Amino acid sequence: MVRLLYFAWVREAVGTGEELLDIPPDCATVESLIDWLATTSEGHRAAFADRARLRAAVDGAFVPLDAPIEGAREIAIFPPVTGG
Repeated sequence: MVRLLYFAWVREAVGTGEELLDIPPDCATVESLIDWLATTSEGHRAAFADRARLRAAVDGAFVPLDAPIEGAREIAIFPPVTGG
């Protein structure tokens, strides 16, 4: 099982900040995981509709959406982070 974390408006659209899921074996990258998640509910579909507005981290390290997820224990999906 993989812990999925969602932040900011992604969390609001999905309806939860965290899920614990068995990821299908054909989900090899963050992007393919997002594709699969978008099929699981209307909230997920809405949250993941615009990939340009998404960032990810795998086991605490920022990664591009084409990063592999094999062996990941935690995957976070969130909007771009801005500083001030």
